[in-house]
Amino acid sequence: MPAVSDQVLFEFLILEGAQAGLSWYTILKKRDAYREAFDNFDPIKIARYSDKKLESLLANPGLVRNRLKIHGTVQNARAYLAAVKEFGSFKTYLWHFIDGKPIQNAWQHQKEVPARTSVSDVLSKDLKKRGFTFVGSTICYAFMQATGMVNDHLVTCFRYQQVRQ
Repeated sequence: MPAVSDQVLFEFLILEGAQAGLSWYTILKKRDAYREAFDNFDPIKIARYSDKKLESLLANPGLVRNRLKIHGTVQNARAYLAAVKEFGSFKTYLWHFIDGKPIQNAWQHQKEVPARTSVSDVLSKDLKKRGFTFVGSTICYAFMQATGMVNDHLVTCFRYQQVRQ
């Protein structure tokens, strides 16, 4: 497992969900605003947000002001805390879906890279069962790519071997 903190994994999950239906570039431009608005993605603080805090987030132009996504972040923080309590860490929970080691693909062409897989299907279903929102299979697969759970760099990419190691 990589040395990524649980809080960073939580941040990635929230940002992947915020990106649903939008370009990733849009979310990258808003990432600093998200960090500031959501207390640096501290799930303990987020889980305690009041209705007043949620309304202020909905008025924040630096965020995607979608009520379901904003409220979903609080719901996801609560589900995250429950998963951490059950598994000891969010990383342990996530990585058990891939037996603790990254999936190493060997794609030759971009068109071969899937938008979702059977593993992301299972992860998505389990996250939803635990109360997470904005965790469809495609979002889960993008999350898996972003967090190093799967290496989908093309074999011709300079990053392929770096990530493989």
